[in-house]
Amino acid sequence: MELTVKLEAFEGPLDLLLHLLDKNKVSIYDIPIVEITAQYMDYIREMKRQDLNVMSEFLVMAATLIAIKSKMLLPKEAKEDGEEEDPRAELVQRLLEYKMYKYMALELKDRRIDAGRSLFKRPTIPEEVMAYEEPVNLEDLMSGLTLHRLNEIFQAVMRRQENKIDRVRAGFGRIEKEEVSLSEKMAYLEAYAASHRHFLFRSLLEAQSSKMEVIVSFLAILELMKMGKIRITQEYLFDEIEIESRMVAGA
Repeated sequence: MELTVKLEAFEGPLDLLLHLLDKNKVSIYDIPIVEITAQYMDYIREMKRQDLNVMSEFLVMAATLIAIKSKMLLPKEAKEDGEEEDPRAELVQRLLEYKMYKYMALELKDRRIDAGRSLFKRPTIPEEVMAYEEPVNLEDLMSGLTLHRLNEIFQAVMRRQENKIDRVRAGFGRIEKEEVSLSEKMAYLEAYAASHRHFLFRSLLEAQSSKMEVIVSFLAILELMKMGKIRITQEYLFDEIEIESRMVAGA
């Protein structure tokens, strides 16, 4: 049976598939792939006679439907947990997402239409009324206010401020960031290497007091090696790394 549709009614292949599912009154979770594919191909043939400029995406979906149809004719593949894999699963997910976005777009369109029907009137209050300020009677405002009452208000405000303080963090004190200079570390290592002909790389790093010092010390060693002031050797893989000084004490 030929299926005649208007091309303008559909925004894309997923829109057409949703129309076919609604038209056939079938669940999106159980697509009769053979019947829907046949109707979709009827639309493609009609489309060729109307407009060839938008054919590509519809042809891609047609190829997808045919591929799913072919997989459903073959023995079903089972997942690792033993459950059979449905070739339609990915298409169903895409249709559900498209349907959700389509309904969201319709909702936004309705809200835009409703907003267009709303009218706003600019305020037309006279300037005299806008500039009016109610007079304040200081005697009435200050009546009953004593020094004792002011002290109570002050103490209440101070208690609210104290309640905002984190008692745990407030006792930590100030944390200072320790700055480690590469130039200073290089000078220290030069002096150390001048007085120690041979020493271990591991023992040098273990003597550092922080992670930052270890990193800067490592960079300093690389710089001294590049300058030819020290020589690094390791006889076998995973052996201790030995550092040999090429400087003379007091030089």
